[in-house]
Formats: sequence, structure tokens, C-alpha cells
Amino acid sequence: MKEKLMKKIIEGYIKAYNEFDAAGMVRHLHRDMIFRNIANGEVTLELNGRNAFKDQITQAFALFKKREMKILEQKFEGNTVENKVSFKGVLALDVSEELKKYDLIKLENKSVFKFKDGKVISIEDIN
Repeated sequence: MKEKLMKKIIEGYIKAYNEFDAAGMVRHLHRDMIFRNIANGEVTLELNGRNAFKDQITQAFALFKKREMKILEQKFEGNTVENKVSFKGVLALDVSEELKKYDLIKLENKSVFKFKDGKVISIEDIN
């Protein structure tokens, strides 16, 4: 798959992410895609299939009043794109004793997209 097309798909995904647009986020996902969140080397969430992913992201929308993800850097290798990203979000509700409604969350992490048959087959968010 061409780098230009992979880049366009990822940019569309992030635009949809920032706009809380579930349909836009899943538009280019393979039906059998896998999502993993990895923190400190441990898988903290794994979802199998586009529908499970859509259900999860729709629930997660309630956590943030606003949010913004930006690509800082991209590395292309075959059908894999490693993205260094920044994230800022304002919480919409209290999530713990430390994290309260209206708190600003800022993170930098890595998001790895793998493609198969012109679609995203896996996403790994690595913190």
C-alpha cells in the first residue's frame, strides 16, 4: 500500500477522533481489525473486530468534553505506520480521586497502524 494513502487514512481517522465521529473513525478499519492499548509493556485493553472497537470508542466519548490528537512524527515501514502523537483532553466527568471533571490531560505516546487489503487491520496505542 502506498505511503500517501496510508497517511491520508490515518489523518482521516485522527480528524474523526478529534470530532467524536465514530463512523469516521471506523470507515477504513478492516472488519477483523484488532485494537490494543499497551501501558508499561502490558496489554490493558484488547478489542477484536470493528464493531467491538466502535462500541468501545462510542462509550469513551463520554469521558471527554473536548480532545485533540496530533501527529508529531510518522515512520513508514511496509504496511506499518508508527505515529508519535500528542493528546490533550478536558475531562467531562470525575474519573478518579486525582482526575476530576474539567481537568486537562496531556500525553505523548505511540500509535501503530498496520494495513491489510487497503484497510487498517490493527491499531496499537502504546503509552
